[in-house]
Amino acid sequence: MKISRRTFVQGSVTAAMGTAIAAPALMKRNTRKNVLFIGLDDLAPLLGCYGKPVHTPNIDRLAARGVRFDAAYCQYPWCGPSRASLMTGYSPDTTRVQDLTTHFRQALPNVVTLGQLFRANGYYSARVGKIYHASDPGGEGTDGLDDPMTWDWTSNPAGVDHYKEEDLVTNFTPKRGLGSAIAFHRSKAADSEMTDALGATEVIRLLKQPRTEPFFIAYGLYRPHVPWVVPEAYFERYPLSGIKPCEFDASELNIAPPSAYWTKPVNFGMDVEQRKLAIQAYYASTTFADAQIGRVLRQLEVSGLAENTLVVLWSDHGWQLGRHGQWMKETLFEEATRVPVIMAGAGVPLQGAVCRRTIEHLDLYPTIASICELSGIPQTLHGESVVPLLRNVEAEWSKPAITQVHRPATDELPAIEGYSIRTERYRYTMWDEGRHGEELYDYNTDPHELKNLADDASQATLKLKLRVCLNTTTLARGRAAGAVDPNHPYDVSPG
Repeated sequence: MKISRRTFVQGSVTAAMGTAIAAPALMKRNTRKNVLFIGLDDLAPLLGCYGKPVHTPNIDRLAARGVRFDAAYCQYPWCGPSRASLMTGYSPDTTRVQDLTTHFRQALPNVVTLGQLFRANGYYSARVGKIYHASDPGGEGTDGLDDPMTWDWTSNPAGVDHYKEEDLVTNFTPKRGLGSAIAFHRSKAADSEMTDALGATEVIRLLKQPRTEPFFIAYGLYRPHVPWVVPEAYFERYPLSGIKPCEFDASELNIAPPSAYWTKPVNFGMDVEQRKLAIQAYYASTTFADAQIGRVLRQLEVSGLAENTLVVLWSDHGWQLGRHGQWMKETLFEEATRVPVIMAGAGVPLQGAVCRRTIEHLDLYPTIASICELSGIPQTLHGESVVPLLRNVEAEWSKPAITQVHRPATDELPAIEGYSIRTERYRYTMWDEGRHGEELYDYNTDPHELKNLADDASQATLKLKLRVCLNTTTLARGRAAGAVDPNHPYDVSPG
């Protein structure tokens, strides 16, 4: 008997999970929830629905249909580790991904990814664009670090922004690679010629296709990742006269330990006008991405699929636009770790609700799988389903969010690990178990992290409590026990 690729994969996944999964032929496919999984690259919560002066009408409408999470955080403020963690449901200490070249299956060859679980449950699983890491701009049009076991079908769009117009960018950081440079171009090309627009067109094609099985379609956009190459009209929505860069004083660099700061020199040496142009380009790229998402969401409605489709929108991490003189990601400050997360449609009973409970990327896998009533959900996932918060945004919820980052060795410092715990009110961060410094911020009184309370004797009990929780959680999630030195005066036993 000839066995299809799908049947083979489903059988393999079922065996790996050790859980029986109903054969697709026995499922009531026409009544099961679909999933539209929308991922953006480098998008901080700088959106209209988050109260920011950025034009994002389509994402705003999506938020009005469901629940917007106001305090969602990534596990690692860098594309590769963040996406591997989100799609597997395990922390970077378990995936062993802390760079842009390591594949999570090197450490976890039998892990069942989110899309893989959908496939095993009889879903059609498709990826368009960037979901796992693919370098930007070099990875556009390629699989990057994709995972074939996750998908039935994939598409790698690449538009003129990548293959034609990257050489035209204005670059304020010429010594940096284009994928981490403050670089932009006001394109004369049409929307339809851009990578993310080509991706939206492909998703629309998939939504138009008649199918009997439910779908898990992942649409991964490259914007607003640098280089910011989008049509000129999007730049014109943001006159420079209305853009005000973050204020910065050199004394801010003494607030946190040296390892906390990543951008060198401060603001990459940009003057005020250059910073305004950079912010304009980031906003323009965000609005362009919103327009492409709008096209996809309109097709979802036109196709009659909206009512039975769960839409989940997320970003791999935040992005700093000059706070503390920092740009991009790779810090443990609020701007780099906080992400937009919106859930709407099937399985989300609330509309226009805002949840201020602290959640993290790890919570997405168990939540989506639970809403869709999938069989064989791995019992060892590091996150928790936020379904109770989708029913009542003020439900009791005490789970914090953990974010980490690695600092390679320099002439001044050895390699250092940074771990940060975020509750609804506080953030505690330790660098090299506290040996290279600590941070403690109270966001109720200090939203911009300008007063580090780590050495405040009156906060010693709070700091100890947060540190115990941080150590307990990270050790349970795979941090090497030897990393915690019991003889160091700042270390606290997880017990």
